Amino acid sequence: MQTEAIAGAADHSDAILPAGMTGGRRPETSEPLFALEGVGFSIANRVLLEPLSLDLGAGKVIGILGHNGSGKSTLVKLMARQQRPSRGVLRFAGCPIENWNNRAFARKVAYLPQQTPPAAGMLVKELVALGRYPWHGALGRFGQRDRDKVAEAMTLTDIERFADRLVDSLSGGERQRAWLAMLVAQDAECLLLDEPIAALDLAHQLEVLTLARQLSHQRGLGIVVVLHDVNMAARFCDDIVALHSGRLVARGTPEQIVRPDILQAIYGVEIGVIPHPQGGRPLAFM
Repeated sequence: MQTEAIAGAADHSDAILPAGMTGGRRPETSEPLFALEGVGFSIANRVLLEPLSLDLGAGKVIGILGHNGSGKSTLVKLMARQQRPSRGVLRFAGCPIENWNNRAFARKVAYLPQQTPPAAGMLVKELVALGRYPWHGALGRFGQRDRDKVAEAMTLTDIERFADRLVDSLSGGERQRAWLAMLVAQDAECLLLDEPIAALDLAHQLEVLTLARQLSHQRGLGIVVVLHDVNMAARFCDDIVALHSGRLVARGTPEQIVRPDILQAIYGVEIGVIPHPQGGRPLAFM
C-alpha cells in the first residue's frame, strides 16, 4: 500500500523541528497556516488555478467551495505538496513550502485525497498506526508514544470497536473515520481533506464533519476541507474560500458567503437563502 501520498512522509533527517502535541488545544499563533502570494498552477498549457493571494489562518475549519473544475482540489494538492505551483510563492508556517524537509512537513500537515489507496487485508488498527510513520520512519522503532497516539486517535474518532476489523469490511462512513484516525495519529497541526464526504449518506456526512469540527475547536487543528454542499459548509466551517474557473470569487464567514448574489457568482444559478430555524445560520435552497 502506498501511504506517502497520504502522510507525505519520507525517511530523511529533519530540517525543521516539528512542534509536539501533548493533548488539548495547540498554542494560538498570529502566523497564518498557509500564505499564498500569486500562486498559480498550469499543466499542458491549461491554467487550472489563476494567480491567487490569500492567507489561511490556524485553528479554524476553512471550507473551499466551487463548481466542478473550479480549482478546489488543485489548491489543496498544492498545499499538500502533491503538486508544485507553476508560479508564485506558497508558504507554510512562514517558510516557503519547498524548503520544508519531507518528514518535518509530514509531522505538520496530513492530507486525505479524494480517492484513498486500497487497504486490502489491512486491519483498522494497522491503518491507523501508519499515521505514525513520519515520526519513526520505515526502520524506526514503534514505541510507547506511538501506541498512545494510535489509541488516542481511535478514541477521538470513536473506532476502537473496529480495531480488529478489516478496513474493507467497514461501511463508507466507518472507513472514512478510520482514515481520519490515521491522520489524527499523525499528530499534525493541519488536516487537508479533499471531498471527505463525497459518496457518503447524510448521517455519515454529519459524522465526518462533526468530527472535523471537534478536532479543530477542541485541539486547535487547522482544517482545510473541499466541499460541494453549501449548507454543510455553512454549518461546519468557520471561514469559506470560493473559487470559480480557477479564480478567487469570495472569501469570508458563512454569513458573508452564503448569500444569493455570492452563490450566483460561484455557481451561475439563482439560489435562495433563509436563516436556519435553529441557530440562524444561512440555509441555501434552489
